[in-house]
Amino acid sequence: MKKLIYSVLFFNLLILSSCSDDDSIAIETEQPDNEVVSGNITENTVWTKDNVYTLEGKVIVDGGATLTIEAGTLIKGAEGVETQASALIIDRNAKLIANGTADEPIIFTSVLDEIEPGDLESPNLTVDDRGLWGGLIILGNAPVSLEGDVTEQLIEGIPPGSGYGLYGGNNPDDSSGSMQYISIRHGGANIGEGNEINGFTTGGVGSGTYINHIEVIANLDDGVEFFGGTHDASNIVVWGVGDDSVDLDQAYSGNITNVAIVQTNVSDHGLEIDGPEGEALTGEFTLNNVTIFSDNSVSNANSGNREYAQFRSNAMGSINNILLIGGTQGTDFTLQDDENVTENYNNAKLTFSNIEVVLPSSASGLEDVFIDSSGLTSFTSDANDFANIINNIDDASVGSDLSVFEWSWTYQAAEF
Repeated sequence: MKKLIYSVLFFNLLILSSCSDDDSIAIETEQPDNEVVSGNITENTVWTKDNVYTLEGKVIVDGGATLTIEAGTLIKGAEGVETQASALIIDRNAKLIANGTADEPIIFTSVLDEIEPGDLESPNLTVDDRGLWGGLIILGNAPVSLEGDVTEQLIEGIPPGSGYGLYGGNNPDDSSGSMQYISIRHGGANIGEGNEINGFTTGGVGSGTYINHIEVIANLDDGVEFFGGTHDASNIVVWGVGDDSVDLDQAYSGNITNVAIVQTNVSDHGLEIDGPEGEALTGEFTLNNVTIFSDNSVSNANSGNREYAQFRSNAMGSINNILLIGGTQGTDFTLQDDENVTENYNNAKLTFSNIEVVLPSSASGLEDVFIDSSGLTSFTSDANDFANIINNIDDASVGSDLSVFEWSWTYQAAEF
């Protein structure tokens, strides 16, 4: 028995010693296939995580078709501006089923991003890399309030005459699908003078649509923008966009819960809120549990306004449990000089409650933060009732639950 053991050991050592230090054993690993997608998707389609998908120009899911994207799938937008800007567009009567998970989020980024499937952070792009592709646009048949009381219109970011991109209708319960644990990065390609694509856009999307755990990073234009519609949205995180982080327009009337906003030097407003554009001044939203981290870096030629919020153009809704942190000269929370905003505030159609503020460096009190540009309301003095000053984030009792964003790149980059 001992002879047998010694023989086996000797044989194994002989094999090992026959391999020089310069020899290597090649272990093949399966690499994901790259699939280039362009044009129209006209039938039910599934994108799987064993492929990397490249969007070449506008990819439109036509009405009647459903695009399903598996958890962990990586999608990259090709470079291009104006009509050549890449984007994924879910047209009216189409659906997107894109349900990532905390462990396997679905990531939309640029072809310039060297990120690999299964990774969370980019190895080469940063929050300062913006406008490298378009974005994700979801369209539906829910009501919107448009100028001239028309019922539909072409979504922002789509050139006229494209043959797709209309949104709006009369079905508040419309469903455009289900989207959760999605990270959208480095978008906002310019399609014309002052006209960029938002990171995550909805237009006339109905309450039958599920939107939860959406991250937008380094978009050149707005982070998320909702044009009308009735859908809810929760657990939204936006970091380092070049314009507004959350923008509501055209009588969006859903509920938004748990939002974290991290501004950088180039950011504009954390919240930019507009109301209905039609004659009927209806359509009120609720916005609960929001934390806005402003930026207090030294201003330069590229600096944005870095303001907390601006309410304008018929804005109406309820804003509650908001935490405002830091900032610099001009970081404020403003009612614009607009007759209808003034009227809505005075008539309790635009309300605020439970706001806590870690003062910007230039502010000495609430009156320096809560500004009524019209001077026609008691908004500034009312801030003593609906807002309080705190010393730091550890003293906060309002704002978003940041722990739910642990899955995100923003959280892992320790931005809050």
